[in-house]
Amino acid sequence: MNRLADATSPYLLQHADNPVDWWPWSAEAFAEAKRRDVPVLISVGYAACHWCHVMAHESFENEQVGALVNDDFVAIKVDREERPDVDAVYMTATQAMTGQGGWPMTVFATPDGTPFFCGTYFPRANFVRLLESVAAAWRDQREAVLRQGAAVVEAIGGAQAVGGPTAPLTAELLDSAADQLSREYDATNGGFGGAPKFPPHMNLLFLLRHHQRTGSARSLEIARHTAEAMARGGIHDQLAGGFARYSVDAHWTVPHFEKMLYDNALLLRFYAQLWRLTGDRMARRVARDTARFLADELHRAGEGFASALDADTEGVEGLTYAWTPAQLVAALGEEDGRWAADLFEVTEEGTFEHGTSVLRLARDVDDADPEIKARWRDVVGRLLVARDTRPQPARDDKVVAAWNGLAITALAEFLRVAALYASPDDEDANLMEGVTIVADGAMRDAAEHLAAVHVVDGRLRRASRDKVVGEPAGVLEDYGCVAEAFCAMHQLTGEGRWLELAGGLLDVALARFAAPGGGFYDTADDAEQLVARPADPTDNATPSGRSAIVAALVAYAALTGENRYREAAEAALATVAPIVGRHARFTGYAATVGEALLSGPYEIAVATDDAVGDPLVAAAVRHAPPGAVVVAGRPDQPGVPLLADRPLVDGRPTAYVCRGFVCQRPVTSVDDLVAQLG
Repeated sequence: MNRLADATSPYLLQHADNPVDWWPWSAEAFAEAKRRDVPVLISVGYAACHWCHVMAHESFENEQVGALVNDDFVAIKVDREERPDVDAVYMTATQAMTGQGGWPMTVFATPDGTPFFCGTYFPRANFVRLLESVAAAWRDQREAVLRQGAAVVEAIGGAQAVGGPTAPLTAELLDSAADQLSREYDATNGGFGGAPKFPPHMNLLFLLRHHQRTGSARSLEIARHTAEAMARGGIHDQLAGGFARYSVDAHWTVPHFEKMLYDNALLLRFYAQLWRLTGDRMARRVARDTARFLADELHRAGEGFASALDADTEGVEGLTYAWTPAQLVAALGEEDGRWAADLFEVTEEGTFEHGTSVLRLARDVDDADPEIKARWRDVVGRLLVARDTRPQPARDDKVVAAWNGLAITALAEFLRVAALYASPDDEDANLMEGVTIVADGAMRDAAEHLAAVHVVDGRLRRASRDKVVGEPAGVLEDYGCVAEAFCAMHQLTGEGRWLELAGGLLDVALARFAAPGGGFYDTADDAEQLVARPADPTDNATPSGRSAIVAALVAYAALTGENRYREAAEAALATVAPIVGRHARFTGYAATVGEALLSGPYEIAVATDDAVGDPLVAAAVRHAPPGAVVVAGRPDQPGVPLLADRPLVDGRPTAYVCRGFVCQRPVTSVDDLVAQLG
């Protein structure tokens, strides 16, 4: 009997009709394995995963495979996005056994959850042989299997240990991290490393902050070049905006087509900050279009943001997105079709499969002549209409707390930068205004949804769908990302309730997730006990739980003046500092927060009756040092500590600048404010 029909996870629902008798992750599943005295097959994946779909079609939809699994195993299907704690433990085991990891993840475990054989994708013939071999080993070589499992548990326990060496995250360490990234930088294509190439959003955020603090031209050059290379590449949707998960090559040409909420949130934040610091028109366009993608494609009305768009369309990668020259001509006519093929590098040979090409931007359009830009916009609009008639990728509608937190923070920062640069004279001012309106609505929707649905009895739940929250408890990254988002909402709106919500989540994190020596576990002390308690300090596709909670603690301390939160942040960051010095590419968010702490961070309050249009507010946003918090509004508003006892001077709007809780004299002119922030 397949037990997935009532799941809230779209990934589990994709397997609800398999001939495999799947169980969701539950104590009952392991009890059943113990009762039958059979091993457990744990299959971990997610809805937008291409190779998860391939293995499902080849094996889990096959009657023969289903019979083998059902006869000799208890099968458990896990959505890694809904249960990142389970995923983390078994991914560590998989990496320990095989030297690599990925999804789908295939784990064989004892009835108490101890893994003894791990792998990833297996073609059907190999998987059938593996099932038969594991079943035979369990029957005939039980002691060897149990010894293997004990060794794996010992290995993953060491890998997830806390209480290692600590050191302050100093300017020297951050400078060393920037130098390390510079050495590993791909000067030809942008980014770091070779194929497959992932958008290094957190490293780029760090480099922008490092440039602000040090004036490093090299850090800014790496960030700008990578930003442009990604924006022109096939990894960036040249028609609708948004970015795919990664490029299968080293030069951003052919993407793995899934679009993840977390990537687009972090990339929006990077491009918005690049726009803020440089005024770059390319960064402006990409930030605008990424915000529009989030609002149009991933936002669910009355809820938050969906997790992902699938890599496949009707089982075919790229079906929605790839073009031939003939298809461009059919959509645009002969002349515009040839012009578009040249602009987007669509050739007869193709850059993808079967003579098709992924659209790339061959030339700069942001600073082109007005006629060229007008033609480009017209072509993009018409191609998008044509593309919308094609089959579309499925959407994973699950709302994940941490990723929604990332999106809310990014949108809040984008909206502040958009307000800073707003001008009715811009040729696309109406488009930008429309995007900011829908982005603001989507951001507030998501924040309200998290507060009303995901916060249950003061604790966070990980995921929801159709306004119904699931049972899995929030993990550390959820608390960190959501608390940081609520701090961002407080700064944007001036409403005290967001700060109060952030403080409540941080208090839970300090009480339930803290580890000896200043670190944090990824799961609460009263969470389900797995074979190991995960505590990963490294930033990967998303900020680690530890980096996320530190970012929120730093922001909250600056907004409230409560030093104990800053002290907790410094202690936690000290547990990551030794890794920052050795592995900069895997500590990007920790280094980003480290730059904020080193900078101060600055606390900027503007007492004004016009929290949006006041020139002092614009100057504060434009010149804010790394990680600075900015709050504007009428003095002494309830729930807004930065505006307490900070009156207007001589009836004029007034800025108050503090750093590390030490304040400078209040100023009423833009020039004086900029001087204090310089």
